[in-house]
Amino acid sequence: MQRKAYVPGVAALLAALLTGCTGSSDATGEATDSKPGDVGTSAAAARPGKYRTLPEPCRQLDRGTLDKMLPGVKELPEGNQRDKAYEGAATVTYDTDRRVGCRWKDDGADATHRLLVDFERVVSYDNTMSDDTEADQVFTSKRIAAHLPEPAPTDTTSPASSEDADKVDAKGTGHNAGQDTAKDAAKNTDKGTDEGTAEEGGKSDKGDDTASDDASSTPSDDSAPGVDLQPRVLDDLGNEAFLDDQLTASTSAGGHRKVTVVFRTSNVIVTVEYEQQPGPAAEVPDSKEMQDRARELARKLAGTLGG
Repeated sequence: MQRKAYVPGVAALLAALLTGCTGSSDATGEATDSKPGDVGTSAAAARPGKYRTLPEPCRQLDRGTLDKMLPGVKELPEGNQRDKAYEGAATVTYDTDRRVGCRWKDDGADATHRLLVDFERVVSYDNTMSDDTEADQVFTSKRIAAHLPEPAPTDTTSPASSEDADKVDAKGTGHNAGQDTAKDAAKNTDKGTDEGTAEEGGKSDKGDDTASDDASSTPSDDSAPGVDLQPRVLDDLGNEAFLDDQLTASTSAGGHRKVTVVFRTSNVIVTVEYEQQPGPAAEVPDSKEMQDRARELARKLAGTLGG
């Protein structure tokens, strides 16, 4: 009879221990969820991109822009043939919500021009990466693939100013010719010295003018872009942009030039490709003219996107 008296007390103790092991509650009495690796709502989803749709590319260019970039279109007979050239041809894509494009072409008497406008909307499928970040990576890969040359180093050294040169001449440092002139002047009369100095100054001025004329008359080579027209990063277009300019040899005398402008605005990447294939008797396509036209069109497209 004495042993049975302890059984209810043991059972109550075991029940209390089991209750403490199966769960716990916070101050409000709600059970806490302690699943390992579950972040719940503590980690915010990555920010979506600004653009959810893409514009119709074949409708983005007015006839004035096409006339400037494709001068051969105006040579076509008025009517369906010219209207079709203005309309362009949509590029084939698998998902028009993600990528669209349009192509135009003219066959002028002196040259053939081709134009491509391409819109790509980048969407990140990684919840930890925003659409803009993903688009930035895609743009960077395009820039790297273009193999842009390194920017020319800036020359921080500059020739001595005329004021410094005068000070050096006054001291006679490093100018033996100045010392010799002073000695010669002492042997001559003032009049003779003045006449000789004036004559030498006239010869010097004449020589400088001749050199300047020769430099200005030197013809420029348009076959290769100058330093300021080299493929480069652009800082005045969208969030980031670059320009590529390539001239390739062809069967024609002038060669084939292709200017490409690529820029990113938020999660949309826009590409403009402008090509010119001159006829056998035509000159090399002008780099600056083609770059200016391509950049102007790119700026209009950026304005259309609203960014």
